[in-house]
Amino acid sequence: MHINQHARLSVAPMMDWTDRHCRFFHRLMSARALLYTEMVTAPAVIHGDRDRLLGHDAAEHPVALQLGGSDPAELAEATRIAAGYGYDEINLNVGCPSDRVQSGCFGAVLMERPTLVAECVAAMIAASPVEVTVKCRIGVDEQIPEETLPRFLETVAAAGVTRVTIHARKAWLQGLSPKENRDIPPLDYPLVHAMKRAFPRLHLSINGGIATLAEAQAHLDAGMDGVMIGRAAYHTPAEILLSADRDIFGETTSPKTAEQVALEMLPHIEAHLAAGGRLNQVTRHMLGLFAGRPGARGWKRTLSEEAHRDGAGPEVVERALAHVIRHAA
Repeated sequence: MHINQHARLSVAPMMDWTDRHCRFFHRLMSARALLYTEMVTAPAVIHGDRDRLLGHDAAEHPVALQLGGSDPAELAEATRIAAGYGYDEINLNVGCPSDRVQSGCFGAVLMERPTLVAECVAAMIAASPVEVTVKCRIGVDEQIPEETLPRFLETVAAAGVTRVTIHARKAWLQGLSPKENRDIPPLDYPLVHAMKRAFPRLHLSINGGIATLAEAQAHLDAGMDGVMIGRAAYHTPAEILLSADRDIFGETTSPKTAEQVALEMLPHIEAHLAAGGRLNQVTRHMLGLFAGRPGARGWKRTLSEEAHRDGAGPEVVERALAHVIRHAA
């Protein structure tokens, strides 16, 4: 399956959330959805601990790396390095509203500098054996999205980008925290759909506030090429990902159960512990696996209270799972 087809449904890059344990966990639920790393800055890739920043499990594919930066030469170098780690796509962040990101002149503030973004992606494309994509907002601060977004898309498309994910909110760089920027600026889905009509050759995914597979399917039915889901895929992963391959990708195999997924995580957990890791580094991503189901509270409580303890191992997960199985019997 071509990566554009996998992009029919993707899980958003989320800082402190979509690390390699989270992605391994999500991949057990959906073989098809495209997964993204947390954002990594280009200077970190060039100067930092590459194996820690870029290492991932072969089971995670298809997986995309999201880079942050605004220096074309740095981004090209980071792209070259990342390509050696076998990512299926390299994505440039033009949507993150954090202060740290603004001061480094990357993320959403780049919406004000489309020519610079075009230079960045052109340099990345020249250095990359795989597709280079962009994730952006509809605009920032005083910009009028109906005017600035088409100009932005035109400019990056001219530089060679063929796939863009649009978070259907403005980023308000003045006066809102990154957390508030995920909720407070109003969503404008119609504008993103209008961009698909205006740029039929671009593969466009919509992102922002989409909480169910039914909502995702409605966007696809209305003409979008892809849907990116963020927090819902993290907090209620079974609800979003277990039936995604059937409902979004047309697979005929029966979805796994959440119980199966919990048990399939045990070898990964054992390998992580054997390498010197801690249980809660993995299980913190699994807290929402049984969200809304009887026994979910016991599952969550057991993991929350016990997984951080010294020496905690797979038996904690098995104990937590017993709460759910007891209710299912």
